[in-house]
Amino acid sequence: MSIHSVEWPSQLALHAQVDAGELAAAMAQQVAEAVRVAIGSRGQACLVVSGGRSPAAFFERLAEQTLDWARVTVSLADERWVPPGHPDSNASLVQRHLLRGRAAQARFVGLYQPAESLEAAAQLADAALAGLPPIDVLVLSMGEDGHTASLFPGSPNLESALDPACPRRCLPMQAPSEPRQRLTLTLPMLASARSTLLQLQGEAKLATLRAALAAEDARQIPIRAFLYSPLEIYWCP
Repeated sequence: MSIHSVEWPSQLALHAQVDAGELAAAMAQQVAEAVRVAIGSRGQACLVVSGGRSPAAFFERLAEQTLDWARVTVSLADERWVPPGHPDSNASLVQRHLLRGRAAQARFVGLYQPAESLEAAAQLADAALAGLPPIDVLVLSMGEDGHTASLFPGSPNLESALDPACPRRCLPMQAPSEPRQRLTLTLPMLASARSTLLQLQGEAKLATLRAALAAEDARQIPIRAFLYSPLEIYWCP
């Protein structure tokens, strides 16, 4: 199956790249341009990114872009509830691969909070996010189970997190893989972004995306919640 063999809704813009390097470069250029436009229009820009293994090359390409990084705020779509410096920390991934060189001038708003429980940490993160500027660019990734951010099928808080009227910016979530305890931005917070990109690699994830289009409920395949608004999909084999 190729990306062109699927009937895609008109609101999904598809960008098929040759390989992961081309994908990272193309995404970095589009995100940088959106950041420049935001700074030019509003004097600042807010970029929210995803963690995991996939984004490292994209982060490195983006860090090379000529931007007024001092006017950029960077935050996370989700986080593992582990302290900065832990191998699984998304904040540490961003610090290593994105916030370096000139890009180190950006302000970073993390989600991890030390607390007596995951719920208490989520409440502290929710309060910290109150000071986040409106999101200009959101970069999502997706697992083969259809999760995005830390919106995992079967997580106890998934229904609340996917509720368009959810009053929370951040909720605790349970992942099926280690580390299980996660923090995620909720659908209303994520969907508020002016521009959203989705990074995918491999035929299996393309098949998951196709299944999401056919699914009846976003609780089955959470990425479905983002497929009915303008979305830029960057994919490579």
